[in-house]
Amino acid sequence: MNWNQMEGNWEQFKGKVQTQWGKLTDNDLDVIKGNRKQLSGKIQERYGKAQEEAEREVDDWFNRLH
Repeated sequence: MNWNQMEGNWEQFKGKVQTQWGKLTDNDLDVIKGNRKQLSGKIQERYGKAQEEAEREVDDWFNRLH
């Protein structure tokens, strides 16, 4: 699976994202719409993480999905 497939099936993955990052609201997930950069940005915002750390978390999470 690649990130484009994740974006295309975002509705199916929203629950998994919220399980991983519980501070993200339903509204956050609606705004993100599967956009990787927006997801890492919201993680930065909600958890006070550095950009690199948030991006690494997203990559690690995504890689565990397959």
